[in-house]
Amino acid sequence: MQENNIDVALITDDDSVYYFTGYYDYLHMEFGRPTILIIPLEGESLLITPSIDYNTALDNADTDRIVPWNDGMGAEWREHLPVALQGKNNIAIEPHHMPPVVREYITTLVNEKSLTDITPVIAGLRMIKSGEELQLARHAGEVATVMMQAGRDAISNGVPEYEVALATSAAGTRKSSQLLNDHYKDSVMSPNTHFLQIMASGEQITRTHHRASNRIMRIGEPVFLCFCGMTNFHRFKLGFDRTFWIGEMADKTQESVYQVAVDSQSAALKALKPGAIAEDIHAEYAEVIQSAGYDYPFRCGRGTGFSFLEKPQLVVGDKTVLKPGMVLAVDGSVNTETFRAQVGDSFILTEDGYEPLTHHPKSIEEVIIQSSI
Repeated sequence: MQENNIDVALITDDDSVYYFTGYYDYLHMEFGRPTILIIPLEGESLLITPSIDYNTALDNADTDRIVPWNDGMGAEWREHLPVALQGKNNIAIEPHHMPPVVREYITTLVNEKSLTDITPVIAGLRMIKSGEELQLARHAGEVATVMMQAGRDAISNGVPEYEVALATSAAGTRKSSQLLNDHYKDSVMSPNTHFLQIMASGEQITRTHHRASNRIMRIGEPVFLCFCGMTNFHRFKLGFDRTFWIGEMADKTQESVYQVAVDSQSAALKALKPGAIAEDIHAEYAEVIQSAGYDYPFRCGRGTGFSFLEKPQLVVGDKTVLKPGMVLAVDGSVNTETFRAQVGDSFILTEDGYEPLTHHPKSIEEVIIQSSI
């Protein structure tokens, strides 16, 4: 803050509040209740939170002072902001993560010109993970790997997609519970997975973010599993994807498309190392796909952590120099009109390369699941 001439920072992004304080599981803006962390350059930090979650804040929040507010009482969450901002010339906010109602009130207290964006500062802090975060990442990888295997085991001829989702959720929850019991003192962190399973099968395979449905899977069909939302261990997120076939590959043209997806991820991983530029990783991935005659479907990857999307992004225009301690999801993918193939894994960038966090086979022979007819 001193380096950026910031007098006070207002933190309103849920994941940033957790990153700085350890406070979580409060009612978010979906319920119209702002939580605001105020960090001055000098003086005490202040957490403003709904009174309904005050006891949780007292237990979890690592901050100097906590004040609760209640619905309809006094000025609610607004009460302490005038004092906190009084006399401050440079006020930093997260403009894309500040609830509109809070932003509107702030502009009644200070001149718009005094506001600056602290998002790049926070993103820079969060890119390089601490030792504690890297342990969470490794445990999240264990959870994701168990979930993928459970999903694979549940895929079979005549089985509805939702059964796969039930299997992955149960496996992930049980693994999370074990890890929490063995390695963490936080007795209130839930082990349960809480995101709708992203998967698609058969003629729905081209729907990238299709959720598990009543659809019955059949022999010869492709099945896509994605855990980019469900891998959320102790609030640490990862990316992880695989494409499978049931019993056999009914449409043999899908094999070459799938191989391009695998090769595009492989090309990206060959370039993944400290000192590389983020957009150059994407360029290697895109070159494989485009050389095969396809357009790349999306960025090659992204940073992950306590948010689903963090810096850097492995995409055109991101010139971030990669450094040890970053956690990155790296994908390979190809889309056609009737088929899409995707493989994705997460990695810790190390001093001399990378450490895989997620593990599951991806060769053609190993992703064809033997199923009873």
